[in-house]
Amino acid sequence: MSTLVVVGAQWGDEGKGKITDYLAEQAELVVRYQGGNNAGHTVVVDKREFKLHHIPSGILYPGKTCIIGNGVVINPRVLFQELDNLHACGVDTSGLRISDIAHVILPYHLELDSAQEERRGAGSIGTTQKGIGPAYVDKVHRSGLRVIDLVEGDFRQRLETAIAEKNEELVRLYGREPLDAGAIIDEYADWAGKLRPLVTDTSLLINQAIDAGKKVLFEGAQGTLLDIDHGTYPFVTSSSPVAGGACTGAGVGPTRIDRVMGVAKAYTTRVGAGPFPTELTDGVGEIMRREGREFGTTTGRPRRCGWPDAVLLRYAARLNGMEYLALTKLDVLDGLREIKVAVAYRYQGQVISEFPHSPAVLAQCQPIYETLPGWEADLTQVRRQEDLPREAVAFIERLEELSGTKIALLSVGPEREQTIIRDEYQLF
Repeated sequence: MSTLVVVGAQWGDEGKGKITDYLAEQAELVVRYQGGNNAGHTVVVDKREFKLHHIPSGILYPGKTCIIGNGVVINPRVLFQELDNLHACGVDTSGLRISDIAHVILPYHLELDSAQEERRGAGSIGTTQKGIGPAYVDKVHRSGLRVIDLVEGDFRQRLETAIAEKNEELVRLYGREPLDAGAIIDEYADWAGKLRPLVTDTSLLINQAIDAGKKVLFEGAQGTLLDIDHGTYPFVTSSSPVAGGACTGAGVGPTRIDRVMGVAKAYTTRVGAGPFPTELTDGVGEIMRREGREFGTTTGRPRRCGWPDAVLLRYAARLNGMEYLALTKLDVLDGLREIKVAVAYRYQGQVISEFPHSPAVLAQCQPIYETLPGWEADLTQVRRQEDLPREAVAFIERLEELSGTKIALLSVGPEREQTIIRDEYQLF
């Protein structure tokens, strides 16, 4: 086994950054395969917190080969700010490589994202306004600018034409000020020079590594329920965070993927609008938000919190072919007298055991809970599974039964060493 895909099994923000960082020690390549700087992966090493948006979480291991794949949309300004921040902390980023066919986020994508969300008003979908959606629109529309166009082609005329078209849309449709084409072209010419040494055919690089028997870790951003096809549409992202997205977003065939690990919190969160059956608006939800530090890495918005949802986890397991699950923030549940787990939904008098596609149906679903006893122990100090309180073990085992996946990793705090491997599972 040499390839492993790590995916979010909920609405994103599950702690994939920490899990990827933990597993990256064993990998020789770490590949980010979709999304843009709307992702926020927080990793804590030796009590220092790193917030990553474009760069794979494995970058914190010296000399590690980290790849930004073709499925990612890249904002050069944000990318190089991130690199500068890492360099200031003494992090070696010499192993970073960027796909030549990844698409580029431009200033007009951010303006359009903001203008469109503003126009939606009460019907807004909670976009991060980082230009992600409009960049993917241009990609599908076949009018986007790729990294290879920036570093090898004569992009100036093409970009000038695109800016003129986008300015017309911004001014006529949204009443915004036009963008300065000359300033944008000059800025992106500078980015092109900085990008050039990092750019390569990453699909070739990844496949050569797999051929050589090297361990490759694929890192997804966002989560299953934010997938453009399979998520709670339209309250979704604009790419495919599910495991299948690793194939198209990194340029590898499906037979190259050996295993899939989902990442889920011991409770459930989501950012932005959209239905959320197990959401808590009481004191328990506030405890989860406070103890879990549930504020968006990218946006800073407070996350909505709720009880764990086994219906959702079963859906994620099916879509991703998840063999394993990493359960994060188990310590946040410390001290709760009881823990509720949604085992099914009730909709118009009927019991639903599978996750519905319709947001209108989901919005009316009432969770059917099973109640388990909580625990009093401080899990942040636990390092071995045999030291877990029996109530925590019972909770973990019940989630395994309900989700149909093996819980192989437990996270009981933000640091690397606050990670417990269960039953000596062989992940790679």
